[in-house]
Amino acid sequence: MSGSRTPLEPRYRLEHGADAAGPDTIVFLHGGNVGSWSWQPQVERLPDRHLLTPDLPGFGDRVGEDWLSLGQAADDVAGIIAARARGGRAHLVGLSLGGLVATHVMARHPGLLRSCLVSGVPLTGVHGPARFLNALQLPLWNRPWYWRAQAKAFGLPADAVDLFVEHGLSLRADNTRRVFADVNRGGAPEGLGDYRGPMLAVAGERESRLVRDSFPLLVSHVPQTRTWIAPGMHHVWSIENVELFTRMVCGWVDASEVPARDPG
Repeated sequence: MSGSRTPLEPRYRLEHGADAAGPDTIVFLHGGNVGSWSWQPQVERLPDRHLLTPDLPGFGDRVGEDWLSLGQAADDVAGIIAARARGGRAHLVGLSLGGLVATHVMARHPGLLRSCLVSGVPLTGVHGPARFLNALQLPLWNRPWYWRAQAKAFGLPADAVDLFVEHGLSLRADNTRRVFADVNRGGAPEGLGDYRGPMLAVAGERESRLVRDSFPLLVSHVPQTRTWIAPGMHHVWSIENVELFTRMVCGWVDASEVPARDPG
């Protein structure tokens, strides 16, 4: 990953752009196979923004902590927003597992959010063959070749693969089982309809249809939700197409807009 730190160097910074002049904060929540370091490409491209990139419990610099539930992770994120975001509120951006956590922040702490953007969120849960495949992955969790195969499937660039593999190998199997159980179960969290702010839900064109098939459930609870399909993108497309992802975030945060197309 261009400009990134040494793999698994401890204490990736939570806060970036502390001296940025703008009044707002953007909080980025990472996916389930990565840590806060995965947002480094966005951090590099947003030097004039105040950003928070927390690790979720059980990931990144917090691999020793227990993953308890999506609700507990949401409360953890809410505490960070209340304590560290400008004005005690933030624009929330969540990818994959981070997007699921974001929906729980929306439900449990709606007053802390200025806007929300989620990508790659299977809100209806994972069922049938996809759930069976999830279960098959657990015995392979400590195999480097498995993580390299995942990196290829996600369309990650070559300079991001080693860090992705090393972090994957650091994840605890017990935490992973609990995360899978939460993701597989699915369902809109109680209170989701209390969120009244701007909302954007995104699916990569080349990722599982479970994501776009979840759009109707999200819209039924949050009618103001806008949806968008990221052209040609896989699941972890914040790394796959850094420029497009970052442009999407800025357009949404600044003007509730999404890019019309990928200019290539």
